[in-house]
Amino acid sequence: MIAFVSGPVAALAPDTAVIEVGGIGMAVQCTPNTLAGLRLGEPAKLATSLVVREDSLTLYGFVDEDERQVFVLLQTASGVGPRLAQAMLAVHTPDALRRAVATGDERALTAVPGIGKKGAQKLLIELKDRLGAPVGTGTARAVTARVASSWSDQLHTALIGLGYNPREADEAVTAVTPQAEAAEAEGTAPNVSALLRAALQTLNRSR
Repeated sequence: MIAFVSGPVAALAPDTAVIEVGGIGMAVQCTPNTLAGLRLGEPAKLATSLVVREDSLTLYGFVDEDERQVFVLLQTASGVGPRLAQAMLAVHTPDALRRAVATGDERALTAVPGIGKKGAQKLLIELKDRLGAPVGTGTARAVTARVASSWSDQLHTALIGLGYNPREADEAVTAVTPQAEAAEAEGTAPNVSALLRAALQTLNRSR
């Protein structure tokens, strides 16, 4: 098991960070929240979980050990694989997920792309005794929660983290706003990962 990776950030992409570890570039799958806190060339330390499949080895990265543990626990529910677990953590902090499960907040779970009403009901039952009570991990977690509270703020921060200047980030957010508003009109939370990919396409076309 690879518990964490530590080293300078060698590259950033919409859903991946490459961390240089002993001269080797480790590709780590991350949420937009995690990527937003990374800067090219600067040191970083990510808690990690290695998912082994017959045809692949995929390393998932997290801002701290608490997030990694929740990622693992989410996958103990039937139908939840690493991609869906990561999507849940892209939309909600670990404590937000604990509160949602503890209070039976079905709507919070359906805000995650890929989870419908029936799926949310099933998850609330299966995860009830697994995630535990909210732990309130302090200021760093509270700051992360505030960043994630708005899709536009989250997207803007992620673009700055990828090296774009504030003006470019503002323009990209404006360009994808109709897409986000369409999702909100349907009663679902905007998929920040999808918006980030669309924003990057817009920025590439403008260059």
